[in-house]
Amino acid sequence: MTLTLESIPGSSGYLDLFPDRRMSYFSNLYVLGLTVIAGIGGLLFGYDTGVISGALLYIKDDFEAVNQSSFLQETIVSMALVGAIVGAASGGWINDAYGRKKATLLADVVFTAGAIIMAAAPDPYVLILGRLLVGLGVGIASVTAPVYIAEASPSEVRGGLVSTNVLMITSGQFLSYLVNLAFTEVRFT
Repeated sequence: MTLTLESIPGSSGYLDLFPDRRMSYFSNLYVLGLTVIAGIGGLLFGYDTGVISGALLYIKDDFEAVNQSSFLQETIVSMALVGAIVGAASGGWINDAYGRKKATLLADVVFTAGAIIMAAAPDPYVLILGRLLVGLGVGIASVTAPVYIAEASPSEVRGGLVSTNVLMITSGQFLSYLVNLAFTEVRFT
C-alpha cells in the first residue's frame, strides 16, 4: 500500500481541501491587535535583556561597590535571566491554574513592581531584587504570550501570528541597543 499526499511538504492539506478558509494576517484586526498586545511581553523581554549592557555603565557610576566588583556587575546582569528561568518554569502552571489573561496581568504587575524597585534602588542589592522581579515577569510573559496568541488565532494563520512573539523579542533587543546608543554621550550629574 502506497500513501500519497496531495499537499505540499509540511502541510496538512487542510487549506487545499477548503480554499475558502484561506485568510491573510490582516483580515481579522481584532486577532492581530491581540497578537501585538500579547507580544509586548516579548518586547519587554528583549528590551530588558539588551538594555542592561548600556545601563551598567551608569550603574557603575551610581554605586561605587558595583564599580569595584565584577561579581556584582555579573549578578546585576544575570539576575533578570535567573528570574526569567523561574518565571518560565512556573508560567505553565500559572497559566493552567489561573488562565492566560490573569497570568498576563500577574506578569505585568510583577514586571512593573520590579521596574519601580530598580528605579528607586538605593543600593545594588535592591537593584538585584528589582532585576529578579523583572525577570520573573518576563519569564511568565514569555510562556503566556505564545499560548494566548495561539489560542486566539485562526488555524490558517496561527504559525505566523505566534512567531510575532519572537519578532517582538528581537525587536526589543534592537530597540534597547538604539536606546543605549542614544545615551552613549549623555552624562548625568
